[in-house]
Amino acid sequence: MKYSSLVERLQGRRTSAWEIHRVATQAAANGEDVIVLSVGDPEFSTPAPIVERAIDALRAGDTHYTAIAGREPLREAIAAAHARATGRDVSAANVVLTAGAQNGVFAVSLCLLEAGDEVIVPEPMYLTYEACVRAAGATLVAVPVDPARAFHLDCDAFEAALTPRTKAIFFATPCNPTGVVMPRADLERIARLACEHDLWVVSDEVYAELTFEREHVSIASLPGMAGRTVTLGSLSKSHAMAGWRVGWAIGPTTLIEHMSRLALAMLYGLPGFVQQAALTALQNKADIVAPIREIYRRRRDVVFERLHRVAGLRCLLPEAGMFMMVDVSGTGLDTVDFTWQLFRAKGVSVLDASAFGDTAKGFVRLGLVVDEDRLIDACERIAAFVAGLREGAGAGTGG
Repeated sequence: MKYSSLVERLQGRRTSAWEIHRVATQAAANGEDVIVLSVGDPEFSTPAPIVERAIDALRAGDTHYTAIAGREPLREAIAAAHARATGRDVSAANVVLTAGAQNGVFAVSLCLLEAGDEVIVPEPMYLTYEACVRAAGATLVAVPVDPARAFHLDCDAFEAALTPRTKAIFFATPCNPTGVVMPRADLERIARLACEHDLWVVSDEVYAELTFEREHVSIASLPGMAGRTVTLGSLSKSHAMAGWRVGWAIGPTTLIEHMSRLALAMLYGLPGFVQQAALTALQNKADIVAPIREIYRRRRDVVFERLHRVAGLRCLLPEAGMFMMVDVSGTGLDTVDFTWQLFRAKGVSVLDASAFGDTAKGFVRLGLVVDEDRLIDACERIAAFVAGLREGAGAGTGG
């Protein structure tokens, strides 16, 4: 049987990067002593008030179809939070719910892009961006970000990548995988380019609540950007709700109407009990998010302190989120060999970061997604593995 050429657009190295995670989770399910650091899903459960609200809603029979774009109270709460963050007028009419931010990227791509369009994206980038852009028939133009600058944007290179075919700029701030938070000056430069060239901007801000030292700035707050920016958000990371699949897109009302029609065809609305839980999450944000942020800050510091002293490794201190980029090129192994040999020798799974783009070649992404004792154990296993590589190399060059 013959398949649509569309399926070819959805494949590729970026979307095939999860094999080590699949193997690691299967090993864990089989009771093997493995530490899974290869995905952004923390070990702690969704906070109790959110879970209890969902249970109450289920028991009350909230199991029927809901409004396609999302219920008004939840959309109003999302709009109000965005208005406070950006200082601009936002209403429920500017919000549509999505099944997580990934679904939002896909829906936005289908609504904004067409064949022949180009989308500028800083690299490293989240894995599924390319498939989403290609599904719309557009071309993703990756702009490398220099690891020597801790993966911060080179605005001159970014501007140089623009062509008459450029339709949009996609980026994540804070960034997965690098943990970089775009400074205001870089966002202002992007905003100027978008206004001058009449471009859409899609800003993935899933990790906005998990910044450490640097302040998060939403590009939608900058002059001239309200009518050309789509802001993507989610509760997956900030509220430990990855499996609930609650996300949203905020943008001009006409775009939201288009995305709502797409949601009609794809989702037919998120479950009501999930929406009630999401509303509770937003209403209790102050009590929920701050402790989660501090957990990640502490884990970041614990891992950095233990790994940055290991000869052969170079750790970059993330400014946000739940991941750390580690340069393993000093071990003499490429990242594919490093990740698989580490897993087979020590039972620790990390992700080959080059899947996020060639810019990240030589790096692995380590998730801060298990408790502190387990992270320390993982660091000790990694250090022992790297030491073993050095000893093996020394033995190989001996007389």
